[in-house]
Amino acid sequence: MSVPLYLVDAFTDRPFAGNPAAVCLPDTARDAAWMQAAAGEMNQAETAFVRPRPDGDWDLRWFTPTVEVELCGHATLASAFVLWETGRVPAAKSVRFHTQSGVLTCTRRGDRVEMDFPAEPAAPVQSPAEEAFALGATPTFVGRNRMDMLVVLGSAEEVRKLAPDLGQVAEIKARGVIVTGPSDRPEFDFVSRFFAPQSGVAEDPVTGSAHCCLGPYWGGVLGKDELVGRQVSKRGGTVAVRVAGDRVILGGSAVLVVEGKLNV
Repeated sequence: MSVPLYLVDAFTDRPFAGNPAAVCLPDTARDAAWMQAAAGEMNQAETAFVRPRPDGDWDLRWFTPTVEVELCGHATLASAFVLWETGRVPAAKSVRFHTQSGVLTCTRRGDRVEMDFPAEPAAPVQSPAEEAFALGATPTFVGRNRMDMLVVLGSAEEVRKLAPDLGQVAEIKARGVIVTGPSDRPEFDFVSRFFAPQSGVAEDPVTGSAHCCLGPYWGGVLGKDELVGRQVSKRGGTVAVRVAGDRVILGGSAVLVVEGKLNV
């Protein structure tokens, strides 16, 4: 039995940039072991598995090559984009995904997808020595939310030049580590990178879910509800963020790169 399979570059308007996500749409229910094996085969930062529900909504799960995760932005964007591009959902209709992080709603706004996600602010960590040692940098702030560590550096250049010891980062008890700093370019409010060797991803190119934390943090620092973040990985990507109480609206573009099938 074949499974429709797509590869989408998310948080970018051109191929071979942003963050690639595989999107699988199995016709029948598959167990977690099958999904994890398929994600390992895809070997992308995230592989999304999407199935229709009787109520017209969709079930969505995300897997890295090694673990299932509770929240993923770029693979959610990619999944909604595929549903619209393939005609499974009309372009004018929002997509509602049922996930481990609740119901996530995606809406198409011209060339951009807007995603309604939970805000994930970080509480301060009192003893950040472990994070500083692993990153080889001196943070101005260290915090954590239910998933990740947040490490703030003093400049965009420090974030770009960072070369962390990934073995040490992997010892930090979190899904991953968000590293951020103020932008040195006027079109962006902040820059970031995301390291998650403990989740099977050395450095994630563009991490939508990290902006559920970055939005509240930088919104508070800058006194703004609407921000634009630039993830300064090798591929790079741009995420628009609007902070709305206990929710954040993440915005970005996507490009369909590969369309095929998984023959298992």
